[in-house]
Amino acid sequence: MATVDETDRRLLSLLRDNARLPVSSLAATLGLSRTTVRARMERLEASGIITGYGVRLGTSEETDRIRSIAMIEVEGRVTDRVARALAGLPQVRALYSTNGRWDLVAEIDTGSLPEFDEVLRSIRLIEGVSLTETNILLAARFRR
Repeated sequence: MATVDETDRRLLSLLRDNARLPVSSLAATLGLSRTTVRARMERLEASGIITGYGVRLGTSEETDRIRSIAMIEVEGRVTDRVARALAGLPQVRALYSTNGRWDLVAEIDTGSLPEFDEVLRSIRLIEGVSLTETNILLAARFRR
């Protein structure tokens, strides 16, 4: 695994804020040459620290979405099977294992309340899911 130094952290921070910044702007901000910045980016990509570049949607698109976190309790030893079923739902954007009261935590993103209701119903019908608790995410207080 690649070692990440302070310059890499500054570069990652700049890219997190705006992944479309030209290499020349990154280089000027960091006080490095374009070749050095490009080499660092390539190293971070090759090592898996940078896995891609994305798009953040504006607030009007985000406010139309219903986003939530579902905490899921699984019966017995079928967590892997439940996780595969959850991964098959396109509205489940991420799935985390956890060490607390809940076995899995799913991030859910839907376009409407009826779609949200349908996804929750689908999750509760997965064999092995014994209990769920869901929280709709309202306003973001902080986001990177």
